[in-house]
Amino acid sequence: MTFPQGTEADSVRRTATFPIPQRAGIIFFRQVSRSTRGFFRSIGSRTYFTREMVRAFREGRTWMPLTIAQARNIGVDSLPLVFTVAAFIGAVTAFQTFYQLFPGAQLSAVGWITRQSIVLELGPLLTALVLAGRVGARMTAELGTMRVTEQIDALETLAYDPVAYLVVPRFVAAMLMLPLLTIIANATGIFAGYLISIAATDVTHNDFVSGLRLTFDRFQIVYGLIKATLFGAAISLIGTYEGYITEAGAEGVGRSTARTVVISSVIILLLDALTALYLAQYLQS
Repeated sequence: MTFPQGTEADSVRRTATFPIPQRAGIIFFRQVSRSTRGFFRSIGSRTYFTREMVRAFREGRTWMPLTIAQARNIGVDSLPLVFTVAAFIGAVTAFQTFYQLFPGAQLSAVGWITRQSIVLELGPLLTALVLAGRVGARMTAELGTMRVTEQIDALETLAYDPVAYLVVPRFVAAMLMLPLLTIIANATGIFAGYLISIAATDVTHNDFVSGLRLTFDRFQIVYGLIKATLFGAAISLIGTYEGYITEAGAEGVGRSTARTVVISSVIILLLDALTALYLAQYLQS
C-alpha cells in the first residue's frame, strides 16, 4: 500500500482510522519512534553546536575581552552561595561522622572522613549542582532572551560571530572558575568541619589535624579539580545551547531554563560516575 505524497503528517495514516484493538499498539510504537527521532536529532544538534563553538575559538579578539566579565559573573558573584553551602556540608559531615563512629574508634577518623568526603566528592559535586541552577539557568535566560528579541540576529547583521561573542566567553570562564570555586568550597567545608568538631564534640585539634594528614596524596586534589573542570564545561555548554535555540517568546525562555537545570544536573551526576569509574583506582594509597 502506498501513501499519497505530501508532508509527514499528511503521508501517515491517522491512528483513529485503524480498528480500535490496534490503536494502543500503534500509539505506543509511534510515540517510541518520535522519541527516538527526537533523541538523535537532539544529539546531532548539540554536536553541531559544539563544532561551531570549537570553530569560534579562532575569533580570539571577540571572545577574550568578554571572558573576564563572564568569569566575574560565574565566579565572584557565586562566592556567597558557595561559602554557605560548603560550610553547612562540612559541618554536617564532621558532626555525623563523629556520632557514627563505633566505640573505641580513633577520633582522628573524623578529620580523615571529612577530608575524603569533601575533597573527593561533596566539594566538586555540590558546587556544580548549585551552580547548575544559578549559572546555567542565568546563561540560558540571557541567551534565550536575546534570541526571542532578535538580538542574536542583530549581531550577525553587524558581522559579529554570535557563538564567539556569546558562547565561548561563558564556556572558558566556567571551565576556569569551577575549579577555583571547588578549591574554595573544599577549604570552607573542611574548616567548618574542624570548627564544629572542636566546639561540639570530643575531637581535639590534634585528632582532627592528624586525620587530615592521614593517607593524603596530591592526586586527591587533582581528582576533584578534574571533576570540577568537566562539570564547568557541561554546565556552560548545556546552558548556552538551550538559550541559543530558544523559541516561542517568554514561555520558551522558561522551558529552556528549566530544561537546562534538569539536563545539567543529570549530566553532572553521569560525569561524576564516569570519573570515579576511570580515575578512582589511582586514589589508592
